[in-house]
Amino acid sequence: MGIYEELVERGLIAQVTDEAKVRELVNAGKATFYIGFDPTADSLHVGHFMALCLMKRLQEAGNKPVALVGGGTGMIGDPSGRSDMRSMMTNDIIDHNCDCFRKQMSRFIHFGDGDSDAIMVNNADWLRDLNFMEFMRSVGVHFNVNNMLRARAYENRMAREGGLTFFEMSYMLLQAYDFYRLYCDKGCNLQFGGDDQWSNMLAGADLIRKKTGHDDAYAMTITLLTKSDGTKMGKTSGGAVWLDPNKTSPYDFYQYWRNVDDGDVIKCIKMLTFLPLEEIRPMESWEGEKLNEAKDILAFELTKLVHGEEEAEKAREASKALFAGGADSANLPQMTLTSADVADGIGILDIIVKAGFAATKNEARRALTQGGVTVNGDKVEDPKTVYEKKDFEDFVLKKGKKKFVKVVVE
Repeated sequence: MGIYEELVERGLIAQVTDEAKVRELVNAGKATFYIGFDPTADSLHVGHFMALCLMKRLQEAGNKPVALVGGGTGMIGDPSGRSDMRSMMTNDIIDHNCDCFRKQMSRFIHFGDGDSDAIMVNNADWLRDLNFMEFMRSVGVHFNVNNMLRARAYENRMAREGGLTFFEMSYMLLQAYDFYRLYCDKGCNLQFGGDDQWSNMLAGADLIRKKTGHDDAYAMTITLLTKSDGTKMGKTSGGAVWLDPNKTSPYDFYQYWRNVDDGDVIKCIKMLTFLPLEEIRPMESWEGEKLNEAKDILAFELTKLVHGEEEAEKAREASKALFAGGADSANLPQMTLTSADVADGIGILDIIVKAGFAATKNEARRALTQGGVTVNGDKVEDPKTVYEKKDFEDFVLKKGKKKFVKVVVE
């Protein structure tokens, strides 16, 4: 089975401009492909996972990845699928975020000077000092506004009362120009992106054809990572699930995947893990308790990919300590109290708030009265409960079914 056929079986391919040509390119390891990342934060998140895994798969098949960070386009922000305008960032913030991206991408792809080694480029190099009049004469003349307004990329923004600004509308031209520059400068013949990028990607291939007369630039979109109900995966009540361990701990990252819905787990294993398809196919018939085993496999494999095997093992052991009673609490996420905090004893309500399990003492009190708080497995119902320093030698606080923390005193 070639890499293209594997991508199809894993459910990763959404749309492609010329399937026969793209299959031939990637199966032969002759694609130089790029994927763009707008540096809107200083960490990648689960929403980027599909792209990162795809880059890794294709590089392992001999193809050359080009990681394009949008130091230029990031100053505008992609309006695709958005109902509001992104906030504008300074050059310094964008450059810092780009540096962070490279470090995280290095866990997935290998950068270097070899034929299939990845390279990173920043479109700020050709966009930030672009002459507007020259750009309009060279690029803008190839775009029909009527066609642009029909693009899916602008649907949500056009439907809103505020409409679509020209500032945002220019994003399609700039992304198309990126593909053109990479085609000319790096021999890039293939662009990948999320399925919501289809219109922008077609525009890039079309611009290359119009400006060069060549018809050998292709585009392929990958399936968006969504839950069974159609909503995007990678969000929690606390916000995005980040790849940076300082933003989302390895334990919380593991728990996110351990708690995916039953209807999503096998799909995620196929799309995101690097387990052989031969191992995955039998899982498609798993039900009941076997699905919990599949969830553990998913969580472990993805945590290992992002944070390394040691952190994945720690997260798995912590999960067992909480759900199966099969390990100690050493690897649980921790919250530290100072000696001053516990000098005169500390109340359970204060502990709950300090752990971030409630925003206020009133909210913490409600959690107690509803029977949702335990300490070391014992339910706590009295809001006047106070703990002294000696109580924290082994102190595990639990709220509900999924929030756990080991509380220690420094």
